[in-house]
Amino acid sequence: MGSYVLSHVMSVSIASPRFLTSMSSGRLQRSYLKKWGRIHHYRLPGGYVDTSRCYCSVSVSQSDISEKASTSVKKRVVSGVQPTGSLHLGNYLGAIKNWILLQITLEYDVKQLATATKSTAAIYMACGVDTTKASVFVQSHVRAHVELMWLLSSVTPIGRVNRMIQFKEKSRKAGDEQVGVALLTYPVLMASDILLYQSDLVPVGEDQKQHLELTRELAERVNYMYGRKWKKMGGRSSAIFKVPESLIPPAGARVMSLTDGLSKMSKSDPSDQSRINLLDPKDVIANKIKRCKTDSFPGLEFGNPERPECNNLLSIYQLISGRTKEEVAQECQDMNWGAFKTLLIDALIDHLHPIQVRYEEIMSDSAYLDRVLAEGATKAAVVADATLNNVYQAMGFLRR
Repeated sequence: MGSYVLSHVMSVSIASPRFLTSMSSGRLQRSYLKKWGRIHHYRLPGGYVDTSRCYCSVSVSQSDISEKASTSVKKRVVSGVQPTGSLHLGNYLGAIKNWILLQITLEYDVKQLATATKSTAAIYMACGVDTTKASVFVQSHVRAHVELMWLLSSVTPIGRVNRMIQFKEKSRKAGDEQVGVALLTYPVLMASDILLYQSDLVPVGEDQKQHLELTRELAERVNYMYGRKWKKMGGRSSAIFKVPESLIPPAGARVMSLTDGLSKMSKSDPSDQSRINLLDPKDVIANKIKRCKTDSFPGLEFGNPERPECNNLLSIYQLISGRTKEEVAQECQDMNWGAFKTLLIDALIDHLHPIQVRYEEIMSDSAYLDRVLAEGATKAAVVADATLNNVYQAMGFLRR
């Protein structure tokens, strides 16, 4: 059996009601995108929530760790993603901008994991993560994650995790002898990641809703089983955990494969042709777009169910250019594929070039990157350890 990893990116941020209203209505204000550029992992004090991708990070407000910060005007948002595989355009447009929570246990290259982790952190920062307002860290550097996972596993029914769709699909494909226990229990670790930071909101896509449901169930179960005792011991209320709500990402941010307009762009797709990686050179981007799947219909249009590839490529152009769907539809309606692909290639290269330049700058300064990760883990541990200690006490463990 190969090596498997339980590692992902986490983000905990403080979001303003203005951004949350925009998110819940399925709209990202163009003024926000123009003002903050390609991406801000999180803009914490009074700002917006946005994020970049892939690797263990948590954004925690420097001054808003108190209960007041999350119960007055602002809400705390948590998300995550694994550091395996190359970050691609779908990660950037779908998750980096909206941070869909994702953590998956996958086979990985032991020799490359540390390098890939630092590379992912560098991409976050290159995409706009402001490390003065957000803390980026590696999940495994904050031990509270696995400790809370163990506590939560004691109240998690085995039948509940056996029914998780992703576990059933992956175990069926790989076979029982090739699947580790970590694949079965990783949704519990995901719940730990979320609940440690007393999160109000979790950005989710269709394929993560089941995991958030489990997180909510476990929070409610722990609150019911140990909440009264916790309150008698001096807790502020009988709620040990906040029960998080889902944060629905804007419509249209789901990027599909370049080889199949009905399949999501994915790091796990064996064909690199199916995706635009954020670090792809100019010639590779151009070649992938030139070779991507299209159709033989005249003109270009959104929303035609018989033209999924057309809808996907127009949506990519819309998101990259920051224009409205109406503007893109009017601009491209009479174009042929050759003219449009040239337009899309230029837009992608122009958009990704600054990210790639900044990425190389960050990767060339290893000491700086190591310092950012160390400081991020220290800040995140303050919040995580406080929650973990409360859970230990509520469950009756002897104080250390």
